[in-house]
Amino acid sequence: MTSYDLTELLRKLLAMPSESELVEFKEANNSFDFNELGRYFSALSNEANLKEAREAWLVFGVNNAQQVVGTAFRTDPVKLQSLNKEIADQCNNRLTFRGIHEVIHEGRRVILFEIPPATIGQPTAWKGHFYGRDGESLGPLNTDERHRIERQLQQYSFEKSVAFPNASVSHVLSLLDYKSFFELFGQPVPQEAQGVIARFTKDKLIIRDKDVFHVTNLGAILFARDLHDFDHLAHKGVRVIFYEGSGRTVGKREQEGQKGYALGFNGILSYLNDRLPINEEIQKVRREQIPMYPVKAVRELVANALIHQDFTTNGAAPMVEVFDNRIEITNPGRPLIDVLQFINHTPQSRNEALAKMMHLLTFCERRGSGIDRVVEECEKHQLPAPNFIVGDNFTRAILYAPRPLRLMDRRDKIRACYQHACLKYDVGDFLTNQSFRERMGIAEQNYSIASRIIADTIEEGLIKPYDPENKSKKLTKYVPYWA
Repeated sequence: MTSYDLTELLRKLLAMPSESELVEFKEANNSFDFNELGRYFSALSNEANLKEAREAWLVFGVNNAQQVVGTAFRTDPVKLQSLNKEIADQCNNRLTFRGIHEVIHEGRRVILFEIPPATIGQPTAWKGHFYGRDGESLGPLNTDERHRIERQLQQYSFEKSVAFPNASVSHVLSLLDYKSFFELFGQPVPQEAQGVIARFTKDKLIIRDKDVFHVTNLGAILFARDLHDFDHLAHKGVRVIFYEGSGRTVGKREQEGQKGYALGFNGILSYLNDRLPINEEIQKVRREQIPMYPVKAVRELVANALIHQDFTTNGAAPMVEVFDNRIEITNPGRPLIDVLQFINHTPQSRNEALAKMMHLLTFCERRGSGIDRVVEECEKHQLPAPNFIVGDNFTRAILYAPRPLRLMDRRDKIRACYQHACLKYDVGDFLTNQSFRERMGIAEQNYSIASRIIADTIEEGLIKPYDPENKSKKLTKYVPYWA
C-alpha cells in the first residue's frame, strides 16, 4: 500500500461518525498494555469474520474525538514489526497483523494495524479467551457468535471467496495472466479485453459487481502472475527443497513458486525432474537413463498436494522435499477419507472447482485414480511401496528410492502387500503368492518369504483370504480387508 493510499485510508476512517465493530481508535502511549492490544486484535478479527469484511482496523495516535494526536508507541521499527510474531504466539490460530502501517498526518505519527478476519471455522482467541465487540465496547465474544464462526466450515467454499476486491478491467488483466490462460486451453486470445473478462466471469475466476470485478481465490491461485499480489495467498506457492543426506539439517537448494498453480505446474515438475537422481540401465544396444522416481508418480502426487490442500490452514503451503533416499510431498490439512482407502475410493475433494480446472488442463486425474497410478508406477519399477502419513494438520506422501527386500522393514513389506491387494482388486483380480513375488522380485523357490509377508499382512488386519476354505498358501487368493 502506497503512502497516498494510507493517507486516504486514514482520512476515510477519521471521517466515520464514530468507532464501530471494525474500527477502534487509541491514543496509545509507549507503555500501552500489550495484553490490551491482544484483546483488541481478537475482537476485531472475530468481528471482521462475522461481518464478512476483508479487514478491521486498530488505529494508534487518534483520540476518542477522532482527532489525530500522534503516538510514541514502539518508535523503533524493529520492535514495532516484532509485534507480528508476539501476537501470533498468543493466538490460537497463529493469526497476526496483515500489515502494520505508519503514517505521518499533519506532522503526527499514526499507526494503522490491519487485522485480518478470523480463520474460517476458527474464532480468534487471545491467550485462550475469545473477544468481540458490541458497537464500540470490547468484551467476551458471545456464544452464538462463536458458534457462527465455527459453523462456517460447513458452507465455506475457498474457490468462490474473494482474493482481490474492486478491480478494474485493466487491473484484472494485470493480476491474472490471461494470455497463458488461453494458451493452456489451446485457444486464441480474444482481441478485446471484454472477451477475456467474459471468459473469466464464465469460469468463475472473477465476479462482476456493477462496474468493478472481484478476483476469486480460484482465479488467483491458478492464474496469478504473482501470488504475492494477493495478501492471504502470498505464501501458498509450492516450496521445493533439496537436502544433503537423509535429514533436514543441511539444505542444498530451495525454490518457492510465485505463479498461480496452473501457470507454474509444469515449471515445478521440470525443476524437480531435472535435479532428481537417475539410474543407468544397460539395454541390448545402448545405455538408457532411467529416473530413480517414476515421473508419472511424482506428477500425480504434486497435483494431489495442490488440489487437496486445506486453504484454511494458516502458515502452511504445499511442499516437496527431496532427500538422498526419498521424496516427501506434503500439503496442509487432513484428508477427507481414510488413508488406507486412498486406493480404490470414490474421489472426494474439498476444492472441487480447483480439481475440475486442473483436470480440464490435464494436470491431474479427476476420477480418483491418481493414487492408484502412483502405486502402480512404484510396482512397475519394483520400488518400495509409497507411504501416506496423516498428521494433526497435514497429509504427506513419501516415495522411496530403490531398496532391496532384505533392507525393507516389516512395515514396508506389509504396506506393499496391502497396496498390491488393492490394485489387484481394482481390476477384478486377486493377490496371490505368485503375483506378490513378481511385484517384489522374489524368486519362485523363495515363495515362503512371500507367504510370511502375506501372513503378517493378514495379522495386521489389512487383507483376508477370498476363500477361507482353501488351505493351500501357494494357491490362496486374497482381497483387501474392506472388500
